[in-house]
Amino acid sequence: MATRESKGTAALAACACATGEHVGPGGRAVAVDAAGKEANLKRLRRIEGQVRGLQRMVEEGRYCADVLTQIASVHEALRAVGRELMRNHLKHCATSAIQAGGPEADAMYDELLDLMYRQVR
Repeated sequence: MATRESKGTAALAACACATGEHVGPGGRAVAVDAAGKEANLKRLRRIEGQVRGLQRMVEEGRYCADVLTQIASVHEALRAVGRELMRNHLKHCATSAIQAGGPEADAMYDELLDLMYRQVR
């Protein structure tokens, strides 16, 4: 499957994630919605704490079913962050590229399909 960079810079430049700014060098967002970014960072910090808790559980030899339950919780928390990122990407980046039409839209369709297939693995 082609990488985002190999699909051309036109689709990347069409991205306007939440602020109307474009994607900068290396595929980094030049500007991101501050509230959304902070909410995702807060979630990721919570997940980081959950993973540290998992490490302690394994070190302490806790009951396997309890560890597996916590692993499922971490998986769901990560999926929730992924859903929020996907929602933002669809709402801003994808909408902008698709409305632009032509090669930008085609590249975005390919990117979205690739992202969806990665999420269902």
